[in-house]
Amino acid sequence: FCDEKGCRIMQRYFVKGIVSETSHSLEFSKDQIHQLKKVMRMKVEEQFEIVDENSTLALVELVCLEPFEVRVIKTLNQKVELPVFTAIAVGLSKGDKLDWIVQKATELGVNEIIPIEMSRNVVKWNKDKASKKTERLQKIAEEASEQSHRLKVPFISDVMTIESLIEYTKSYHQKLIAYEEAAKEGETVQLVKSLQALKAGEKIVFVFGPEGGIDNKEVAKLQLNEFHTCSLGPRILRAETAPLYALSALSYQCELLQ
Repeated sequence: FCDEKGCRIMQRYFVKGIVSETSHSLEFSKDQIHQLKKVMRMKVEEQFEIVDENSTLALVELVCLEPFEVRVIKTLNQKVELPVFTAIAVGLSKGDKLDWIVQKATELGVNEIIPIEMSRNVVKWNKDKASKKTERLQKIAEEASEQSHRLKVPFISDVMTIESLIEYTKSYHQKLIAYEEAAKEGETVQLVKSLQALKAGEKIVFVFGPEGGIDNKEVAKLQLNEFHTCSLGPRILRAETAPLYALSALSYQCELLQ
């Protein structure tokens, strides 16, 4: 594909295997090979980028189409990941809102996305549905990571309860609940305070409710376990907008101000 000036942008793919002096340890999926051959119409000697299982970025050259084979030209150094491990826990929204959240949050640098069972969730996932949904969301995250030229693909966890989320994030350094009641009460400090306290390599988790917001009892339970409510500005944000606001603020604090 091309950028706005018409210049071709280097394609990037996440592959199995480890980059070495040869390409024999690299494994492309059938979908990736199909896209390279049939959609991108790549030709022998054309180049593209791959990221291996160790998040090593490399430039490769297409050697043969049948059988499909590439050779590693060189490894590349690139700094594109957030300096802190970032997770977002989100309520289950209707329609394709969660798909959109996963795609955009991936572009903004999130490391993990945790679907959460909440009392005000509009939709419910049974066991079979949850597995298929998670698989679909993981695919969206991978495609978004390739498009945004990241070195890591966010992990889409299984659906958690509030209780399992509390246990899962015990080691996190900052734990925030995006809570509209905090905005109504004029709270403006907690988000800034928490982001400024973060150090490189630490972990932060944000909790966001579904369309109907987070129930007061769920907020209270989280607060008893070192989660803090915070405002995301004076306006009420949609369920799919709030995570993007928080991630943008995090990037500003941890990347642009450094």
